[in-house]
Amino acid sequence: QVQLVESGGGLVQPGGSLRLSCAASGFTFSNYAMSWYRQAPGKERELVASITSFGGITNYANSVKGRFTISRDNAKNTVYLQMNSLKPEDTAVYYCKTSLWRDFWGQGTQVTVSS
Repeated sequence: QVQLVESGGGLVQPGGSLRLSCAASGFTFSNYAMSWYRQAPGKERELVASITSFGGITNYANSVKGRFTISRDNAKNTVYLQMNSLKPEDTAVYYCKTSLWRDFWGQGTQVTVSS
């Protein structure tokens, strides 16, 4: 079955960095685009970044452009989100998603940016 498992979240000070990973299984990973979303308390889930199947095209929310980088390793069936210069407003649960015949989501990983 399709599974997406995020990891790498945690508590970090403002200005710090984290790298999130999303390990995929149950489908042909290299055939599908992948996305990272986040949801802060009391807010709607929002798209953070997306990447095409072979990584040729990436897109970012304006709020993270220049600070976050999405990448993928198709040999490892893993998509990454490198987050630099983190701000308190980046605090959220981060989810990876893929769209096959329907959307599949991971369980999420908490990122907290606080001093």
